[in-house]
Amino acid sequence: MLITWQDHYMPEVIALWNAEMVKDSYKEMTEESLGSIIWHNHYFDKESTFLWLEDGVPQGFGCGCTGSDLPYGDVAGYITCLTVGEGVVNRDDVYAALLTALEGRFRSLGKSQAEVLFFNPMQLPWYVPNTPGHEHNNAPGVPAGSELHKFLGSVGYAERAIEHAMYMRLDSYEIPDSVPAKEERAGEAGYSVALYDPECHSGVEEMLAALGNPLWSKDIADSVAGGVPFLVAAHAGRAVGFAGPLIRSESGRGYFTGIGVMQEHEGRGLGSLLFFRLCEAFRDIGADYMSLYTGSTNPAIGIYEKAGFETVKEFAVMRRELGS
Repeated sequence: MLITWQDHYMPEVIALWNAEMVKDSYKEMTEESLGSIIWHNHYFDKESTFLWLEDGVPQGFGCGCTGSDLPYGDVAGYITCLTVGEGVVNRDDVYAALLTALEGRFRSLGKSQAEVLFFNPMQLPWYVPNTPGHEHNNAPGVPAGSELHKFLGSVGYAERAIEHAMYMRLDSYEIPDSVPAKEERAGEAGYSVALYDPECHSGVEEMLAALGNPLWSKDIADSVAGGVPFLVAAHAGRAVGFAGPLIRSESGRGYFTGIGVMQEHEGRGLGSLLFFRLCEAFRDIGADYMSLYTGSTNPAIGIYEKAGFETVKEFAVMRRELGS
């Protein structure tokens, strides 16, 4: 039987999560931790959260969210998770029931797409395989090769991209030998890469506006206001790129929002210089490791690999047009 969310089923849903979602390396959850991700999230919607009951016990859980202020939020609903207990007979039928309910809710809210995408504000942490509990804070899609990945493909979800999850320990990180020479050449052209200093750098707001990424604009503006360090690529003192902010997460992970360089200043190696110095800066503030994800066709993969990163997991970004 399919029903919408009811709070008293929370312990059983936690148990279902810890039995099934962890099989795809998702972090095990408590009522507090999963509550902070889903039920207490600003975007939580009871009518977009579904349970499949068998003999009165939840054996399936599906959750999604919407928001007009989210990327693609005017047309898209986000699928956060779908999971079904291992002992359920006809599991694909239960997956289909949960998915149909989610898509129906999205349609009722005027959405024309269902997305499994890294912009989902309900961020699901997962463990990096073969590490001592190192975790990444957000899954950028559905785990490639997983049961859910195969199911979504079978019912018409298009695979729009494969995201490479990449990882590097920082205890032995060293700046590549090629970096000082690159910095010297950049300096001859008037460029520098350093930690942001309001006494030395200007134009951060203009740089962020030119890059046009709302998340970067918010996080870096907050960093300026709060004194959180980040790296700046500057030309004659004016910001033309950034990397950061520099935040050591409780897990020991070096967290950063992104790296960006203004289009008119590309082609000078500033992105790679920012990244290599970012890794060094995280090492210096005591971060244990870094993890990131990037598209399989992104040329920056070569930069990450040169720094010492390895691909540890792949995620599929998926979409279905919902129609009327």
